[in-house]
Amino acid sequence: MNLYKSSSEIYVPDGSAVEKALARTTHLAIGAHQDDNEIMAYHGILECFGRDDRHFTGVTVTNGAGSARDGIYARYTDEDMQKVRRVEQKKAAVVGDSAAHVFLDYTSGEVKDAKNVQVVADLKKVLDAARPQVIYTHNLADKHDTHVSVALRTIRALRELPKEARPQRLYGCEVWRNLDWLNDEDKVIFNVQERENLAMSLVGVFDSQICGGKRYDLATAGRRRANATYLASHAVDETAAVIFGLDLTPLLENEKLNPSEYVLGFIDRFKQDVSTRLAKLG
Repeated sequence: MNLYKSSSEIYVPDGSAVEKALARTTHLAIGAHQDDNEIMAYHGILECFGRDDRHFTGVTVTNGAGSARDGIYARYTDEDMQKVRRVEQKKAAVVGDSAAHVFLDYTSGEVKDAKNVQVVADLKKVLDAARPQVIYTHNLADKHDTHVSVALRTIRALRELPKEARPQRLYGCEVWRNLDWLNDEDKVIFNVQERENLAMSLVGVFDSQICGGKRYDLATAGRRRANATYLASHAVDETAAVIFGLDLTPLLENEKLNPSEYVLGFIDRFKQDVSTRLAKLG
């Protein structure tokens, strides 16, 4: 597969041929940065872990150069951080039993440029080779510009593929904004309480982020626990960990549907829910 960046890479943990590794993919995550997939798409990793009939593949779109850093990483240059973060992502691919991991290696600026056709072209190549049943990416209400850009480029790439090459489901998940604000009927609820040790290991392997100043390991576990407990006010907890998702599949089924209008519909329903409750009780 000829990807645009000479520094791009497709890593296959078990040493299989790239074509074979991608072709066996059933669940695929497309994240902006190294560690995004382990945070937002753990459900896909869990669905495939140790299975012969399901296989998870991750895609990291950017090179991770602009991350926060402290401790032993405080003096690292952007070039140093890119090397460290790629190694960490490969370790996570091994821990998570991934079929493959694709490093597209774009800068954040290139991804945020809506006119950059190379990002979409590379995503199309990966998606057409993998043809997964389920795709996880960032949600359209995320507050990180690069995350939202990756989601939009993913939607565009999928829309440019023939319908038979598209996934059955496309989900936008939580990283830089929780989805607990969604009305309950609008939430996609992923039960991820199994293999807590695996969940902690997958995020914990990114030492440059955690010891570099961001406790993503504790924050991610805490969010999942909070999602599970605060999901239902009048029922006991049915699980110990939940990731919320936003169903983006309708954007593939109806290509005329504007992504902005689609996500604003969820916000409007949330606004109406709050307004109705206040009126009823006030």
